[in-house]
Amino acid sequence: MKHAFSILTFLAFIASTSNLSAHEQIELTVEEQRVEKAQQAMPMLNDFFDWSDLKVKWSKVSDFAVAQRAMNQLGDELWQYSKQKAQLGEIVDDRPLYWTRLAIHSFIKSSKHNFTLSELELLLEVFEKSSRGYSDMGYVKKTGKRIFLTGFDPFLLDRNLKQSNPSGLAVLLLDGKVIQYQDIIDGVKRNITAEINVAMVPVRYSDFDQGEIESLLAPFYALNSVDLISTISMGRSDFDLEHFPGLRRSATAPDNVNVYTGANKTNPLVPSLLAAPLIGDEFVLFSLPYQAMMKANGPYKINDNRGVTILALGKAEDITANDLTELSDKVSVQGGGGGYLSNEISYRSIVLRNRLDSTIPTGHIHTPRISGFDAAINQKIITQIEAMLVQALTEI
Repeated sequence: MKHAFSILTFLAFIASTSNLSAHEQIELTVEEQRVEKAQQAMPMLNDFFDWSDLKVKWSKVSDFAVAQRAMNQLGDELWQYSKQKAQLGEIVDDRPLYWTRLAIHSFIKSSKHNFTLSELELLLEVFEKSSRGYSDMGYVKKTGKRIFLTGFDPFLLDRNLKQSNPSGLAVLLLDGKVIQYQDIIDGVKRNITAEINVAMVPVRYSDFDQGEIESLLAPFYALNSVDLISTISMGRSDFDLEHFPGLRRSATAPDNVNVYTGANKTNPLVPSLLAAPLIGDEFVLFSLPYQAMMKANGPYKINDNRGVTILALGKAEDITANDLTELSDKVSVQGGGGGYLSNEISYRSIVLRNRLDSTIPTGHIHTPRISGFDAAINQKIITQIEAMLVQALTEI
């Protein structure tokens, strides 16, 4: 499908083409350096989304304001196209969105351009956000409830370049969807509807440290403008609803740009928020209507996971807590969601909710893990996520 990049087409007529010289280029990140190998390993990436107009006209663009609008539009087109392809059943896969975003990043950084480095970084940030759905978070349908979900990019790609992430595909498939719960009580029919809105989150420690999650979710909590917020990521063998997220990072795995935190299970580290240590209790309590959600039918077990890891006498100790008071004097090593960004997105969202005195039920869904890509398993996972959300409507 040909995408007419109208703003850049317009730019061809208004941009000056004389005396243009390329400014200094930005070095590609490790994440962006994987693109060429990914395109070779997954040929379907090459024809997924047509952004050839950008390649032809980018070197002639010189007006920053217009370029900014153009990059926002291109990111939104990529996001909308990816959702459309998934929801129509044509390419039910989260990976093309991820790798196309990086391919466009790589092109912008490596090609001749007419902007300062700071301007170029801003343009890339605009594209990054809009291609993750951050510009598409309005609720437009007449429903009784509103749900907001986040998913993650694929990760640990040096282990498996073809890795998919069910949480990413879930948000592509569920964005804009209206779900409903129906039952009859004492002869009275009850019909509860909800519109789902979503965003895709990067797997990078630096984005979390810079407040990406807080910036994304604060408007919802400040206004109590939705009825449920659930972060989603890929986890273990079944579904886990993570009861007690923990403050600290302890995973030894790198993020998608191969940054290692230096943390481990005997040296769990407090993450940052805008260059200062993230402030909060060692453990927090989620507020999803988990008992209702656990009634959802599907092939996978749904666990109310109350297991955490604490630091005791310098060693990591796994325990199961019945309530938050049992963890009040403990040092977190792993929350229910582990010691990586899956746990951290849940922790940050709950801390933010509590600080803003919000009443929005909030928590994390860990999906069953997959190796590489499996369309059938992904679909089963996402169908069960939707069933959990439908069951949640009875209590929100």
